[in-house]
Amino acid sequence: MDTLSFQIEVFEGPLELLLHLLKKNKVSIFDIPIEKITTQYMEYLDKLQSFDMELSSEFLIMASELLYIKSHVLLPRHEEIEEDPRKNLADRLLAYQRMKTAAAYLKEHQDASRYLFFKKPDDIGQPPPDYSNQAFDVEQLIEALSEVLLKTQRKEPPPKAAFVGISGHERVSSAQCASHVKSRLCVGKKVPFRQIFSGLDSKPKIVVSFLIILEMIRLNLVIADISGREIYLTQIKDGEITNEF
Repeated sequence: MDTLSFQIEVFEGPLELLLHLLKKNKVSIFDIPIEKITTQYMEYLDKLQSFDMELSSEFLIMASELLYIKSHVLLPRHEEIEEDPRKNLADRLLAYQRMKTAAAYLKEHQDASRYLFFKKPDDIGQPPPDYSNQAFDVEQLIEALSEVLLKTQRKEPPPKAAFVGISGHERVSSAQCASHVKSRLCVGKKVPFRQIFSGLDSKPKIVVSFLIILEMIRLNLVIADISGREIYLTQIKDGEITNEF
């Protein structure tokens, strides 16, 4: 005699089984026919037991909860408005259904980016400024120096050093002049040529400071930018002036 075999659908948990029964009966989660659903739920558990399949505690707990809700629904209600005993179960079913929908969507799209490859961004730094094509007219610098000297002579009285000795030579420290020039300059900032000489009270100091500026230009420490009749100096890097004047 051939043995009959039955195939019973296996569900992950009691909530999934209840959703299946609701869908099968074409009823809403918010209007659960508790008597009918409870009967079908218990029939499913009986079939599982008849096949000696192990029942999880979750299915048994849900069975007792359905029986409790069923008994509560069958009892006569008071005139006061009471909360529907099915509401808590409906809320849990709705949350579980949303989770299943999201899980199905993620599973469907889990391989969507498998064949997409992304290149890491390159670190493109700013190239250093190129001053190799710098062009300026030394004659214009000299003319500007002449204007500075002329204005200085008009504003300031003759220095006392001019009356010391026969020749009237004034000793000027190139280190001090270099320090003065560098104090007027700022890396990356344009400074008017005339402003460099502000604060110098003698022609020798102005001349030495001018020579220091030329040396700084030669050493690529400073660039001269001539715009119309105005001359600007820009310090592009730090450096020491070793030459003595």
